[in-house]
Amino acid sequence: MKKILLLCLVISLFLIGSVSAYGMYLSCPTQIAAGQTLKCSVNSDYPAGTSFDLVFYQSQYTATEIDRQSVTLQGGNDTEYKLFDTTGLKGGQYKVEVQFSGLYTQPRSNSIMAQIVQLIDRSGDITITSPTTQTIGNALLIGGSIANEGNSGVQLKVTGENTGQVVFTQQYIRTTKDISSGAGVFSQQVTVNQPDDYDAQFSDANGYIGVVTFHVTSPTPAQTATTFPLTTVPRTTPATLITPPTPVPTPTKSPVPVAVVLGALGTCIVISSGLWKKQQ
Repeated sequence: MKKILLLCLVISLFLIGSVSAYGMYLSCPTQIAAGQTLKCSVNSDYPAGTSFDLVFYQSQYTATEIDRQSVTLQGGNDTEYKLFDTTGLKGGQYKVEVQFSGLYTQPRSNSIMAQIVQLIDRSGDITITSPTTQTIGNALLIGGSIANEGNSGVQLKVTGENTGQVVFTQQYIRTTKDISSGAGVFSQQVTVNQPDDYDAQFSDANGYIGVVTFHVTSPTPAQTATTFPLTTVPRTTPATLITPPTPVPTPTKSPVPVAVVLGALGTCIVISSGLWKKQQ
């Protein structure tokens, strides 16, 4: 009889302990495309004010922590939601885990404290053939192909990074099958009115594929001709030139008539003869 009472007491204590334990239930998608936001929820009946961390880390060869977010329960068996950015993460296995710090009451045995998440990286399926840097007036041309897409079409959404404005709402655009590769070739002109970085997000029937950023800039102003200021050179009075005197031509003497010369010569001969005779 004592043994039966003792057994009943043990069972009662066990049941009381089970009832008094708290539950913690973590829920995350089992897989998402790399680049999408991972949304996890935690439902718990722990008392209001209970705090813990929700840790997101890569779980392959080693556990590499990526993000840690604090949660404080508000009571009333509430559900908390936390978002983790997977932009730039490689495909592979990741894990989200509830971690308490310090002393805490062990949760019920059916609690879910951790969950594996598989990231599927499809960004390599996108090939862009249009320039990723374009200017206003020509922008925004988005052209390229999606691997194995064929004629199925692809969903496109374009958002300005700085403004947050959706300039092209998510919708399917046409793809044309490339005969040699099976890729779906696309080309879409999107009107943008200001310089910004624009994120072009691609998805299809299988979900999110990836995002490509296009840089739209203002046109470079035409290069203006370089003008130089006119330099005024002070006008100087030229030096007075000294004009050499004009040489006066030497007057030429009129030639003496021959008859006069002969007459004079004859007179000199006569006089000379007379003087010579007197001297004799």
